Amino acid sequence: MARMPAARILATSVVMASVALPAQAQDALTTPKPEAPRFKPLPAPSLNFYGSPGLVDMPSAEMLPDGQFATTYSWFGGQARYNLTFQATPWLSASFRYNGIQTNGAQIAGFSTYYDRGFDVRLRLLREGRYRPAVTLGLQDFAGTGIYAGEYIVATKNFDTPALSHRGGAGRLKLTAGLGWGRLGSNGSIGSISGTRPGFVAGDTGGELAYDQWFRGEMAPFAGIEWLPNDRWGFKAEYSSDAYVLETGAPDVFERKSSFNFGAEYQARPGLRLGAYYLYGSEIGVTAQIQLNPKHPTQPMRVSAPVPVAPRSSWATEDSHWSRDWAQSTRAKTTLRDLMSEALQQDGLILEALTLPADGTEAELRYRNPRYRAQTLAIGHAARAMARLLPPSVETLKIVPMRGGLALSQVVIRRSDLEALEHSPDATEALWAVTGLQEAGPLAGDALVAQDLYPAFSTSISPYTAPSYFDPDLPFRLDVGVDLKASYAPAPGWRIAGTIRQRVWGNVKDGRASNSVLPHVRTDATEYAQFGTTLKNLYVTRQWQMGRDLYARSTAGLFESMFGGVSGEVLWKPVSSRLALGVEGNYVVQRDYDQRLSFRDYKTFTGHASAYYQLDKGYHVQLDAGRYLAGDYGATFSLDREFANGWRVGGFFTLTDVSSEDFGEGSFDKGFRFSIPLDWLLGKPSRNTFGMTVRPTQRDGGQRVHVPDRLYGQIREAHRAQLTRQRARIWE
Repeated sequence: MARMPAARILATSVVMASVALPAQAQDALTTPKPEAPRFKPLPAPSLNFYGSPGLVDMPSAEMLPDGQFATTYSWFGGQARYNLTFQATPWLSASFRYNGIQTNGAQIAGFSTYYDRGFDVRLRLLREGRYRPAVTLGLQDFAGTGIYAGEYIVATKNFDTPALSHRGGAGRLKLTAGLGWGRLGSNGSIGSISGTRPGFVAGDTGGELAYDQWFRGEMAPFAGIEWLPNDRWGFKAEYSSDAYVLETGAPDVFERKSSFNFGAEYQARPGLRLGAYYLYGSEIGVTAQIQLNPKHPTQPMRVSAPVPVAPRSSWATEDSHWSRDWAQSTRAKTTLRDLMSEALQQDGLILEALTLPADGTEAELRYRNPRYRAQTLAIGHAARAMARLLPPSVETLKIVPMRGGLALSQVVIRRSDLEALEHSPDATEALWAVTGLQEAGPLAGDALVAQDLYPAFSTSISPYTAPSYFDPDLPFRLDVGVDLKASYAPAPGWRIAGTIRQRVWGNVKDGRASNSVLPHVRTDATEYAQFGTTLKNLYVTRQWQMGRDLYARSTAGLFESMFGGVSGEVLWKPVSSRLALGVEGNYVVQRDYDQRLSFRDYKTFTGHASAYYQLDKGYHVQLDAGRYLAGDYGATFSLDREFANGWRVGGFFTLTDVSSEDFGEGSFDKGFRFSIPLDWLLGKPSRNTFGMTVRPTQRDGGQRVHVPDRLYGQIREAHRAQLTRQRARIWE
């Protein structure tokens, strides 16, 4: 009998088995299986009309994810609010708000559209538990004019709800209730426990902490509910304790007919939420909420994979390979330097010098890093290049990041550790545990310096934006144009640089004239904006290392658009210390409005003593005390949070001997700033950033001169605290 091919036997067996199977089993084989459920996490807490986690107009006790940055726009009843919120810690958030109130009757402080600024802060008292709600304390408009001033204690509890379909995840129900004071205690009051409270005074300069009002006066309850049936939709209802006394009075902003508000929100895409609402029985409202988190970049970082480390045992198999005779040959060393330069160039790094001592067991590499934000990533690439190119006898690899002619630190890695740990499950921690970090010291006399480094000339052209904020006539003004930059470095540590600025379009020149009683060191911005083609800066600077842990800088020329002069700085910053101390002195002259080469009559000396401290989790504290541009004496306190990927968000305030009356609107200088790295946005290596500093009011008190190339930011990027935070990137 002829043999049946194996394929045919298999096919016949399948057919016979299918005939023998019960009908139900056959149906199970032929009926398409239902799709597996696809679950998406519910979005971050939604925001209320004040930009804080909440319902519609009332707050909730929720906190945003740590590090979350949110911006919102809300509008109803002739009122527009622009809000910025940052979740500084898991239990603390802060918000800045700019709002406009359009009147239909009497003006507010002489304006038919009244613009105002304010700050909010929220502190979580209790984290939500299985049976316990989250509890949060909030201060609203605690440092503004007080038009929205109010305090509250609020509790929120979350409950899971059944999924609406087999393809979706469970929903969520949020119940919120709280007590409010001030504006949030003006409707449905249940009494007072702490005396009377003064009301809002239109036209007040604001800016001072109104601690004498906090939790005083009438208090009133508020409550609400939010239901998220899925990851897209949300529905809200609340009872509001805000009577809108000012808005429903003589200004006749809107008519308040009810204390209940309702809304529906839609998550249009990750990070963007839109909402529509019916408020106070008479008004339609809308919001747009944008939330970003530095920990979740918009684009994954795309970096070329490094060349693997090949253990010397795999290719140096003879005793002659381990000879140190090469270390006596100048030609061999020069060849190694040139090969190293080419290898680093392929990784986007620039070789400055290679030192190969006569014993042939160690090597020091000095390089610049113009490409990667994380110095550890550049250090890892440099270490691989050394392991790949240097003779087998070299065991100790010393790597020195350079910036502006300064040796920032010296990283010491044993080559055998690099070879042994690359594929270890705990490679990052294991390598960092055996890596040394110390001061770099001066360049060795027998170092092989890279050729054609100096003199160096470079140019670039880039767009610029120059915004102006919070003019009552037009809250936002903007100049846009191009900057043509040139830089010439004749020798290590020296740099001559300048920028020509050409405005293409703008309306900053139409802003209000200064009314300051202090010397106009900053408030003449409108006068400086009258000219379209300007010399933004032109200066020469030198920086060098004075001694152990001591760095110095001297600069002369036109520092910025408003001031030029001479400047000197000394910084003490040990490699392994979180603390740095510095002193800076500047003699400056105010530039003419046309920003060419002429000056005005105003001259002054300004200088500061500074203390810097790097806390855990990327927090930086800075205190500067000294003399400011207007001749006032005082101090500036700054607190910033920097994420490992380069995001930076922070705030500052300055108190000087200038009185609040002489300072003017805002009472004292304060503001917030943020900086977003371009590589976070684009997914490509870059050291450039986009950012801005926003002050509620730009006045003349507490102002410093902007000097290029201050030392602390340059030095600390390759010191222990910063490198330790970025240590995982050494293997990328």
